Formats: sequence, C-alpha cells, structure tokens
Amino acid sequence: MNKRKVKVIVGTGTVEEFFKRAHEDARKMDRRELLPPELRVTFEDPIDMLRALSVERMRVIKTLQKHHTTKPTVSRLAVMLKRDRKAVSRDVKVLESFGLLKIREQLNPGHGRMKVIEPLAAQYYLTATI
Repeated sequence: MNKRKVKVIVGTGTVEEFFKRAHEDARKMDRRELLPPELRVTFEDPIDMLRALSVERMRVIKTLQKHHTTKPTVSRLAVMLKRDRKAVSRDVKVLESFGLLKIREQLNPGHGRMKVIEPLAAQYYLTATI
C-alpha cells in the first residue's frame, strides 16, 4: 500500500458512531466495493485528542511529511526541530503508539542499524466535535 495515498483521520466520536461506520463498511464489502485505504484514530473526548496531538507532536508529523525522503532518525529530527532528543523520542513513541507514524529499523552501513521514522500519509485530517 502506498503510504502517500493512505488517508489518516484523527477525530472524536462515540462508540455508536464507530459501529455505524463499521456496519456501512461491511455493507460496501458485501457489495464488493473497494474501501479507500485509511487509518482512523478516534478519541471519545476532544481533550484526550488534544493531549495526544500537542503542538510539538504536530510539528513532528509536519516535519516528517516535509522531509520524508531523507528518512530521519530521532537525532536528526531533534536537530531539525531544535528540540531535546529525549523529548522528541518521547513524542515519537506516543505518536507511534496511536498508529500515526511508523518506526522501522534500517541498515546503517558501517554503523549497524538505525531507527528511521516515517509518516503514514501525505495528509492527516483532524476533526473534533465538542
């Protein structure tokens, strides 16, 4: 799957809305319709969404989108963001735990292995209902 075509939707919603969406998707699959590639992260409370997607974490995602071809590591990302490496590392782990970015190991010739951070999509859609 081409990560640049995946739609990432982060928003708020209820359990009822989740099951309604799942039911609609099941109907489409029964009709053999293709579902668009998307990743959804839903928070029940907008405040939880804002905690997970702080300003600094959004800067991490935006920087990864802008520099996705350079395959940055945490250290490189920290330099680009002019932030402490440990703080960037924590933010990357939180974003990965929500499935909003990907960390993969890659060979680093002459130096062993390195962890490369990648965005999951070219665009992220944020929606919240209060």
